[in-house]
Amino acid sequence: MYKYDQYDQAMVDARVEEFRDQARRRLEGRLTEDQFKPLRLMNGLYLQLHAYMLRVAIPYGTLDSRQMHALADIADKYDRGYGHFTTRQNIQYNWIKLEDAADILADLAKVEMHAIQTSGNCIRNISSDHFAGAAADEVVDPRPYAELLRQWSSFHPEFSYLPRKFKIAVIASEKDRAAMRLHDIGINIVTNDVGEPGAAFYVGGGMGRTPMIAPCINSFVPLDQLVTYAEACLRVYNRHGRRDNKYKARIKILVHELGAEEYTRQVEAEFAHLLDQGVEPPLAELERIKGYFEDPLFETAADSQIDRIDPDFALWIDRNTVAHKADGYVSAVISLKPVGGIPGDATAEQMRLMADLAKDYSFDELRVMHTQNIVLPHVRKADLHALWTALDAAGLGSPNLDTVEDIIACPGLDYCSLANARSIPVAQKISERFAQTGKTATLGELKLKISGCINACGHHHAGHIGILGVDRKGVENYQLLLGGSEAEDVSLAKITGPGFDENGIVDAVETVTTVYERERADGERFLDTYRRIGMNPFKEALYG
Repeated sequence: MYKYDQYDQAMVDARVEEFRDQARRRLEGRLTEDQFKPLRLMNGLYLQLHAYMLRVAIPYGTLDSRQMHALADIADKYDRGYGHFTTRQNIQYNWIKLEDAADILADLAKVEMHAIQTSGNCIRNISSDHFAGAAADEVVDPRPYAELLRQWSSFHPEFSYLPRKFKIAVIASEKDRAAMRLHDIGINIVTNDVGEPGAAFYVGGGMGRTPMIAPCINSFVPLDQLVTYAEACLRVYNRHGRRDNKYKARIKILVHELGAEEYTRQVEAEFAHLLDQGVEPPLAELERIKGYFEDPLFETAADSQIDRIDPDFALWIDRNTVAHKADGYVSAVISLKPVGGIPGDATAEQMRLMADLAKDYSFDELRVMHTQNIVLPHVRKADLHALWTALDAAGLGSPNLDTVEDIIACPGLDYCSLANARSIPVAQKISERFAQTGKTATLGELKLKISGCINACGHHHAGHIGILGVDRKGVENYQLLLGGSEAEDVSLAKITGPGFDENGIVDAVETVTTVYERERADGERFLDTYRRIGMNPFKEALYG
């Protein structure tokens, strides 16, 4: 994984002291909230319903045991003993005091972490495939390119005050595990007909109140021009993006209103201009970064046999491990979705355990997953039983990856000042319902996502089953959506009809799965059946 150089460390340390002064002036009343707000947001500090929330960047989701231990210590020292892992591969703390914020940033800086640009109208944390560097199907490890983009975008003077927030994802396989086409810019590293690597650029995706799937504007940009092309995309957006209406300020609106063809024409013209200016980082810098992402020393003859005599362990193996590029290894997913739990939450004690297990069994490396889980990317099959035993004892061994119990949910009205409805209780009730009925196993792959408002932090538009909480005359109401996908078969979910109350939405989800069980053909996922039979059978069962 990447290690800070002297410039990275100096930059982060300087920002800590700058923010310390800003926070002090706010506490002394020398800055108003309106004056302080843009300063705190650029340092990841939000003012939520009950307290400040701090969002910490975990670039492309990669961290080591030292960093995870530091996150646990922050949870204990400054919060209420837990943290919340997000779909952007970050961690959030929900109970922060302003007087502690600069000290937290200083503690983060000691372990090469920060909260810079995790909020505000700037380029946010660069996300990537959580199996990067381990997946057998990737063209290259995409993380060096994500890191190059992180360095390019950090404190970029031209893009510090964009029309709206901006999110970039980088992957390198046909299988999309990062919702790449639902980002402002999605980059997929591919190969051309002669085997040369390049980048396919998808621009103008996003969720929120106007969900859109990004079109491909260039199917092959040479990798030594990747940053220049990204800069051209941002320049056109910065020049024409709406600043008079925040609801129409995202790049997806610009691409839609200009049309993908015209937007692409302007990007290509800007790209040609920038090539003449020579803005691309030197190749030596990319090679330096790549050096930090070399494969660990895998055993060449690692044992591939797994003793499956324990049925609970065998179930976890089947559901929560993923094939690895090296023989004798797997990627092992640690579920942060116990039955009745809060999706994405981990206690400080659990964080410390995951850190220690990563050091013992995964070359000291962890990944925050887009699905609000944690993965140990490089685990010997011979170590899996010992790993599972430790996880299971700590409440981290739920065998539910990609099942109806593996729910993505935003914090909702329990924490967020923007939310219209609670997400957490709905997620808890759904996981409890399906655990009690025993239907989780028979349903197979079924991705359920819940948002507490139209901003879609829970990605409800991309759920096979999506739930959107709305305010209906002062009462929490939940709309049910079907047919979304954030994967390579990307699609946007559609609303079934009138919404439900909190208990009714749980019943509705079960009704929908019953229709699926009745109608599915052999081997069909829920999404496949929905696409084959359409919405009507589900609506009839829901509404009569």
